[in-house]
Amino acid sequence: MSSEPVDHGAGSPAATDATDAGTSREELRRVVSDLLGIELTTTDDDSNLFELGLQSLEMMRLANRLSRAGGEITFSQLSDDPRLSAWFELLVPVAEAEPAPRPPAPVVEHTDGTDRPFALTAVQQAYLIGRDDDQPLGGVSCHAYLEFDAEGVEPHRLERAVRALIRRHPMLRVSFTDDATQRVAAESGWPGVGVEDLRHLPDAEATAAALALRDRLSHRRLDVRRGEVVDVRMTRLPGGVDRIHLNVDLLAADLASIRVLLADLAVLYDDPEGLDEITYTFGRYVAEQDAIRGAARERARAYWQERLPSLPGGPKLPLAMDPEALGVPTFVRRSCALTAQEWRVIERRAAEAGLTPSVVLATAYAMVLGRWSGDERFLLNLPLFDRDLDAHPQIGQVVADFTGLVLVEVDLSGDSFADRARAMRKQMHEDIGNAAYSGVDVLRDFVRADQDTPRTAPVVFACDLSAPLVPDAFADRFGEPAWMISQTPQIWLDHQVYRTRDDGVLLVWDAVDALFPDGVLDAMMAAYEQVVRGLLTDEWEAAAPRIALPAAQERQRAAVNATVRPLTGNLLHTVFFERAGERAGRPALLWGEREAMAHDALARDALAVAGALVRRGVGRGSYVAVTAPKGAGQIAAVLGVLAAGAAYVPIGVDQPAERRTRILELSGARLVLDGSGLLEPSEAGVEVLAIDAATRERPLSAPVPAEPDDTAYVIFTSGSTGLPKGVEISHRAAVNTVEDVNERFGIGPEDRVLAVSALDFDLSVWDVFGFLGAGGGAVLVPESGRRDAAEWLALCRRHAVTVWNTVPALLDMVLTAADGAPSLRRCAWPCCPVTGSGSTCPSGWPARRTADVG
Repeated sequence: MSSEPVDHGAGSPAATDATDAGTSREELRRVVSDLLGIELTTTDDDSNLFELGLQSLEMMRLANRLSRAGGEITFSQLSDDPRLSAWFELLVPVAEAEPAPRPPAPVVEHTDGTDRPFALTAVQQAYLIGRDDDQPLGGVSCHAYLEFDAEGVEPHRLERAVRALIRRHPMLRVSFTDDATQRVAAESGWPGVGVEDLRHLPDAEATAAALALRDRLSHRRLDVRRGEVVDVRMTRLPGGVDRIHLNVDLLAADLASIRVLLADLAVLYDDPEGLDEITYTFGRYVAEQDAIRGAARERARAYWQERLPSLPGGPKLPLAMDPEALGVPTFVRRSCALTAQEWRVIERRAAEAGLTPSVVLATAYAMVLGRWSGDERFLLNLPLFDRDLDAHPQIGQVVADFTGLVLVEVDLSGDSFADRARAMRKQMHEDIGNAAYSGVDVLRDFVRADQDTPRTAPVVFACDLSAPLVPDAFADRFGEPAWMISQTPQIWLDHQVYRTRDDGVLLVWDAVDALFPDGVLDAMMAAYEQVVRGLLTDEWEAAAPRIALPAAQERQRAAVNATVRPLTGNLLHTVFFERAGERAGRPALLWGEREAMAHDALARDALAVAGALVRRGVGRGSYVAVTAPKGAGQIAAVLGVLAAGAAYVPIGVDQPAERRTRILELSGARLVLDGSGLLEPSEAGVEVLAIDAATRERPLSAPVPAEPDDTAYVIFTSGSTGLPKGVEISHRAAVNTVEDVNERFGIGPEDRVLAVSALDFDLSVWDVFGFLGAGGGAVLVPESGRRDAAEWLALCRRHAVTVWNTVPALLDMVLTAADGAPSLRRCAWPCCPVTGSGSTCPSGWPARRTADVG
């Protein structure tokens, strides 16, 4: 169920007009006093407002109101230094400026009238597409299901109240279409309250029937394309219990809207005419906000585009199967609770540390995710209620899905819990401050940027501490939820935090159990509860607690990490050159229809390249860039650089010129070996030597001596700023990996690998040096075939490929394309990525490999 770590205050009374925010010190102090519910004086100007109890949701609303009042002040600026004195400084330029005429309210066409379509929000689009059967972890809707056990409920009054509720709220009569629009109908097709009477059954039979009904209703997919977005049913149980079943599709109502529905339903049950008419609509709100937020969205887009290359994906939790192979997911709930007294301790300690409670819980959650995934950096998916209460006096009464999404980058590198929480606070506030460009948009950008394995964010943290889930009026009449569950397509694990009516807090995990190995989620939840309860008494500034893994998992990790092997002292290219003569005539590289280059011929070309480099002053400590399409020349160039004693710096031929220039500057490369024919010396700023020309020069008699600790290659990734960042790998480190993998998989002279990975991707290292060193061969994929699974299959058949080494997504592509290709039975396919791609193979794939390739 979507909720949020920050909120514009949905479900609360509408705020005063934006002009009340003002730009003077006195006005700002008064506004913040109102938000905190305490009287601030000048002596509080240097106090940390988080310590005084200011919440993220209140600061977000303040930023919006200041912006409306004419100040270009962002949420991130306010959160960076949460003191009134610092905020006064931000307001000085606004206060001293000549008053600008207030821009007129945007004129927009409101297209949400009955039977008139209006646009979906980005999140609604994601929910609508994600629920389809052909989507990974699809086949389910994003919905909430709640059960309330009451006494003396009259079915006809309940039905009358629900019908009045549907008439009151247009979004309960909405239907959704594949053209990314929604349409409100004049009438609802809701069939009425279905009543199942189980009072005549023995208790055991009634319980079994009720559980079967729960199982069916809790994962029901409402037909939103036909306007089915809400359903209320009732079961009469032995003992006088009347169970109300509420099913709401979150395309039409977010968490705050469910509160509104419950509060309204309680009133309408007693008096169907007891509520005033709502004239403001969601369609009007969406149109107005699109007009108002255009500039903010563009600023936020620039922020996320700059960060895109360096963002990680979600935590790599241990999985029992490939999510795409699961089919329709079933969510299971786990929960624990904090009493009101315990929660007050957390709030007090958070305030003393200058943190918000939501940040504290998010950090504890992230620590557990990091422990089980082994990741220090990953993305959390945070739903935000994006309801702007300053938009209209009635906006707090409107039922709709106001949800936004923001992706927050977690960094657990801090030593103490407080260090990690402060890092979480800073990043969370910065990212929320740029939420005008939705997390949905960022996920779409991932798909465009990551053609092989798009990053995802399937782990959610949803924290709503603004009010109890169930309003008092409803609870007094129908009781607290007796059972509830939520589900969201494409999500693995959804952590939700709710206030309870007794001022405690409920911590809930809704997860797709079948995705995870048995016992993993139970162990993670137990560890999370232990971390949270430890925050009641532990010292937050001390070293962060070490989270214990289950004994079996600890033993497995220890066994893997304890594996050692003697170091050979080889360089990455040593064995290839030493044994090239005895392997004369044996193919080292294969490509095309029948083209091949033998080990001895490749060694000659490589030594020629080395000779050309040495005569140009290249040697130990030098760096040489290699930019060339996949082919024999590219491999000869790399071997030649190493034979000259230097380190190679691969630059993809498809890299933009600006990035290529930056890599050359950062690497200190003194020469570029160019096989593309596109690089001009003036562009590179260094000497450019064509690979073809280098292979025709006089060869060295043997490679230049070097040491294992010398750098072998430098691969550039995008750093935290989005700029290229070089990672240097020594011969010793690379050789240890290559030799170990060869030993583990028994790679020998008869083996051949399909070299799909680009030279500037680390998997290419084993493709080249693992197989050439073992006397085997690398089958080269042309640049034109890098995304063509049919081309890969043809090369596999033609050149008798025995080993596959790519990221999992490419393996999945070739397995899909392999259907009906029995000639691939010759392939052994013994491994998934094994050289550190950062991806793992779901355990469902071995059977599929057997089925597809024999």
